[in-house]
Amino acid sequence: MQEVIEKMRDRLADLEALIAETEKRLPAHSAKPPVMMDLFILEDERDALLKKLAALQD
Repeated sequence: MQEVIEKMRDRLADLEALIAETEKRLPAHSAKPPVMMDLFILEDERDALLKKLAALQD
């Protein structure tokens, strides 16, 4: 079980880095739809992973 949690935490760290990188690609005005979609997908995956981690740790 601990191994699964560690893998999830590693993926969470990867997602946070990808989100930060994607946010840097956003222009100040008129964000491009493909970049916004990338960001939404990454954030959704991060949020789902956080919920799973919380459930496992309880």
